[in-house]
Amino acid sequence: MRRRRFLGGVGALVGAGVGIATGTGTAVAWDGAAPREWEAVGAPECTPAAQLIDVAAAGTDLAWAVGEEGRNGSTRGTPLALVRSGGAWTRVGLAHLGFGGALHSVAGTCARSAWAVGTGAHLLAWDGRTWQEAEFPGRGQSGTTLTGVAVAPDGEVWCSGRTSDGSVLMRGARTWLPPLPSGSTATPSGVHVAPDGQVWVYGPGIVARWNGTAWTELPAYTGIRLTVTGLLPVAHDDIWLTGYDYGVGGPPGKPPGVTLLHGDGSTWQSVTAPFTVGMLTGIVADERGRPDRISGWDFWDQNRAHHLRWDHDGAAWVSERGAASDTPVVINSLVSVPGSAGAYWAVGTTSSSPYPPAQVRIER
Repeated sequence: MRRRRFLGGVGALVGAGVGIATGTGTAVAWDGAAPREWEAVGAPECTPAAQLIDVAAAGTDLAWAVGEEGRNGSTRGTPLALVRSGGAWTRVGLAHLGFGGALHSVAGTCARSAWAVGTGAHLLAWDGRTWQEAEFPGRGQSGTTLTGVAVAPDGEVWCSGRTSDGSVLMRGARTWLPPLPSGSTATPSGVHVAPDGQVWVYGPGIVARWNGTAWTELPAYTGIRLTVTGLLPVAHDDIWLTGYDYGVGGPPGKPPGVTLLHGDGSTWQSVTAPFTVGMLTGIVADERGRPDRISGWDFWDQNRAHHLRWDHDGAAWVSERGAASDTPVVINSLVSVPGSAGAYWAVGTTSSSPYPPAQVRIER
């Protein structure tokens, strides 16, 4: 389900998206929005500067996290991948892939079925042990890029991106769907598969859903230097968008402002979050498909994550803080764990700048 990058100083992140995780597991009745205590989890040491950009979960002890390591300022690093099994996070070797940059979106359903997308137009398939390049229409062609990946409950994989022909959604690593009827030139930042089977693409200047036969385009929210990091369609007239916006001008290092939008299918209303300077980096639903958690980075309190929790009684987003740290905590992605009552993985990095000694950060 999302691309996320380091902040430059406290400056711009490059892109955003959100990972989608689906999977099978024992059904558990729970209220996902109940308050919880977050704790930091041990992670393998990576080449500084390292970050995890997205995370997906398929069960109580099966998850994947992807990102980048060895980045130095604007100089790209190399793809980074971790897998959670046997009660611990371990590294997955990626030297055989032979490309630079990051893996920025991941999704999976079972031990031998997961997908990831990387810088440019790389689509990777998980074979149970490692990641391998997968073929898809337009691979290697000028004008083709992939920005996000999601897996439907039936196992179908969906990728957002763009081709030189203007298509923005690919099904099954086989077929690019027709371009949007409006002819929009926007590139989506992510893809989301809703419980009703409809597939959404979203980003600055684009919010649209595919119902299996045709597109429906919603009015897009553009903002000023806006990055959209997540979408949650509770219903066709109840839609949440998360992100951040740098606004007009400002001095070097100016922090972004939080973007939280609620839509009814025709208009967007800005919602005031518990903190306003920083970023919202992803949104997940509870087991009923209702709003549940939003991950975030609070500019004024950087040494712990600042998540938002949906208060069903008050119908509002309230603060929920992550584990305290002696380093900055920048959470880039959040996922709920199928089959586990009120459990989540949150991943990111320990610096707001893409320089050593930044390391990956994992919380649950």
